[in-house]
Amino acid sequence: MKTVLILGERAVREAKRTPDALLPTLLIPIFFLIVNTGQAAKIFPTGSTPFLEGQSYAAFQLPATLLLAASFGTAALYLVEEIENGYFDKLRATPISRGSLAMGRLSAEALKSTLMTIVILLIAFPFGIRIASGPIGVVLLVILTAGWAVGYSGFLQFVALKTRNAAATNSAGLIFFPLLFLTPNFVPRSLLARPMEIAATLNPVTYMMEALRSLILVDLDWVVIGKGFAVVAGFVLITVFVNIKTMAKYD
Repeated sequence: MKTVLILGERAVREAKRTPDALLPTLLIPIFFLIVNTGQAAKIFPTGSTPFLEGQSYAAFQLPATLLLAASFGTAALYLVEEIENGYFDKLRATPISRGSLAMGRLSAEALKSTLMTIVILLIAFPFGIRIASGPIGVVLLVILTAGWAVGYSGFLQFVALKTRNAAATNSAGLIFFPLLFLTPNFVPRSLLARPMEIAATLNPVTYMMEALRSLILVDLDWVVIGKGFAVVAGFVLITVFVNIKTMAKYD
């Protein structure tokens, strides 16, 4: 654990040296929140749209914003730089476990996502968005989003280890966009056309989005929240496992 913290602290210092790399992580998700809300808010008025639970359409869109912000992991790109300049080989030559190497950068991504989620929530609150599940809901919201960031960054880190190429790693990150749009992003799942509803039901991101949305719009619904945490836990376990295996076989 101490090694993970040391490597994580090192990754945080890397991010501090390039703060401009974090701007898209914040600005692009907020841009989509403003655009999507501006396009559909009048279609779904607060007072007469049951699925909004008395809140604005911006509250319904906020989960997509949080997931998008959590899917801009920079850990993999820093890893590619280390692979290219040979420093990663030096790290592998030290008596550091492969698990610690895998989790070092991912722990920094968890911290970054936590801070980013808090910033987005602070921006959202003045516009009338509230967390109906209260303080516990806010904590769960942050944990869920940070967990997704760790899992997605782990996926990108795996791509970086396999390809050792920045362009390929960047391209792999784009897979989130089709996954995002195959969810009940604009309306609840029950209002989707049947083919889209089937696709959304098969898409794990749907259960993350519905868990986040539940925390924002209603009181604690543990069934919906549990599905979101199950998806995050499975995602993190799989990506960490493949990272460790790939590092063990890395040549």
